Amino acid sequence: MSRLPSDANAQRVSSSDVYPLASDADKSPDARLERASKRLMSLDALRGLNMLFIIGLSAVIVDICNLFPGAASDVLKTQMTHVEWNGIRHHDTIFPLFLFLAGASFPFSLAKARAKSLPTWRIVLKVVFRGLALVLLGVIYNNGVNFDFANLRFGSVLGHIGLGWMFAALLFMSLRRRWLIAISAVILVGYWLALVLIPAPDVNPPEAFSRAAFAERFENLLTPEKSESIQKNLSMEGSLVGYVDRSIMPGKLYKKVHDPEGLASTLPAIITALLGMLFGSVLRSNKTGALLKVLTLLGFGVALTAVGYLWNEVFPINKNLWNSSFVCFVGGCSAIALGVFYLIIDVWGLRRWAFAFVVVGANPLAIYLGRKFFDLNYTRDFFFSDAITRFVPESCQTLATSCAGLLVGWLLLLWLYRRRIYIKI
Repeated sequence: MSRLPSDANAQRVSSSDVYPLASDADKSPDARLERASKRLMSLDALRGLNMLFIIGLSAVIVDICNLFPGAASDVLKTQMTHVEWNGIRHHDTIFPLFLFLAGASFPFSLAKARAKSLPTWRIVLKVVFRGLALVLLGVIYNNGVNFDFANLRFGSVLGHIGLGWMFAALLFMSLRRRWLIAISAVILVGYWLALVLIPAPDVNPPEAFSRAAFAERFENLLTPEKSESIQKNLSMEGSLVGYVDRSIMPGKLYKKVHDPEGLASTLPAIITALLGMLFGSVLRSNKTGALLKVLTLLGFGVALTAVGYLWNEVFPINKNLWNSSFVCFVGGCSAIALGVFYLIIDVWGLRRWAFAFVVVGANPLAIYLGRKFFDLNYTRDFFFSDAITRFVPESCQTLATSCAGLLVGWLLLLWLYRRRIYIKI
């Protein structure tokens, strides 16, 4: 946990002191350190909007849709749920966008560490510690502090973020941009070929590993719908990803035969974080103008989204597998969203509207862990339950309760933000 000074002067710090405009520049050493220590408001705002869905915005949207039934509201309500297997909805983008933004923040924190003249080994140690700490927190989040090791679930959202971000950060620190792009392409194409061509040994007969079977799958690489073998390889039970997790992960898997936050799918998740770092390095660059940064994010974002959309035809977008088409599609959408937020907030300086999102985005760990360790529903009911029952029409009470829960969560985060208290690792 990190706490900054909260005296009267600190409370009156303006947003420009914490979030400088894109045009701010100074080449003196002290100014470089100060600039490296500051944040992009657009990053916190976009992260905050994303996290609002976790603390209750999705429930509010669903309740509004229930009050106004119809085709449009049914579509919107469906977007607040996860796809069972292939395909993508809005709710499937929350997790990868968070990982992307964690990556996008890293070039700024790395610049801050280097501006303080921290040796590389200390930076590496901090990266590894943070990654492994998130894995541990994920295990605690899933299982509490029980010690039934046979039934523990070791895969977790926090663990997936921790490992994906950690390995991406180590690569980002070690290699030039062109090598990072090349490695990303190799991993994504290799992941595609491995999943399509290699069956899970524990659910396939020996014939599936014959030369003829491999040749048949390779021939239908671009027409997977013609191959029953490929369809099986891309199923929950028959995927190589599930087999790897069943073979090497201790404890239990979330879906018994598959874990969406397992070890195998961490490999492409590294690329999601790495994409964030590559786009974040564009935003942090002192050599590129603000509008060119926006065009870079939007242009490459559209290109990545198009690649993911086209790849979906032969490698269906699948969050559970965190597959290559999913990485490209969501990575592109994330870059577009970040480019739009950066343009509006950090380039044009239109910031007031984003404050409600920044309050949430500045404290993501507090949101995620707070839902598990604190009963905010009790607080909501204590303050609002009687008033809702007495004064709100029965048809609107569910919506009022959802809004009250969202308000309680946001006010708690506002209290932390005003006191400059941030939960960090």
